Amino acid sequence: MNTIILTVFFLTVLLRLISMVISGINERKLKKMGAVEYGKRNSIFLIVAHILFYLSCITEGSLKGAFFYDNISYAGLAIFVTSVAVLYYVIYSIRHIWTLKLIIAPPGYHTINKSALFRIVRHPNYYLSVIPELIGFAIFFHAWGTLLIGMAIYMIPLVNRIREEEKVMKVQFNDY
Repeated sequence: MNTIILTVFFLTVLLRLISMVISGINERKLKKMGAVEYGKRNSIFLIVAHILFYLSCITEGSLKGAFFYDNISYAGLAIFVTSVAVLYYVIYSIRHIWTLKLIIAPPGYHTINKSALFRIVRHPNYYLSVIPELIGFAIFFHAWGTLLIGMAIYMIPLVNRIREEEKVMKVQFNDY
């Protein structure tokens, strides 16, 4: 059972890393067509905060004797796996314009997704993927300190990103 849990965990982490490659590919294509990046500095803060959150969870969990094979870790893994599945649904939904950064493609190429998910949850990538991903990762490692302190710190650039994105989208798209 422990091998299965570790395999699922590491495969999910691998999928998360692959999403970063997808983002890079999309970013290069978008910028070649004249797309504009907004909030560059905040994007760097978000990326650094994400990496530090992961490392802090791993460190805190390791100091406590991770890996844990209990219901708490299983719940964390379930949340983590689900959040990565949602991430891939979001990537599939907005395909060629999905990136880790706030990049707006030229008019005609960048369209607003008006599917039910995007109408019900304004920013599903953040609220249904990123936040649960971090929560699940911390729970998996029993990293309660990181969950409390790290999440509070992480929310600063994330809230800033959401505000920036809302502002840019309202200016760029009449139907947003």
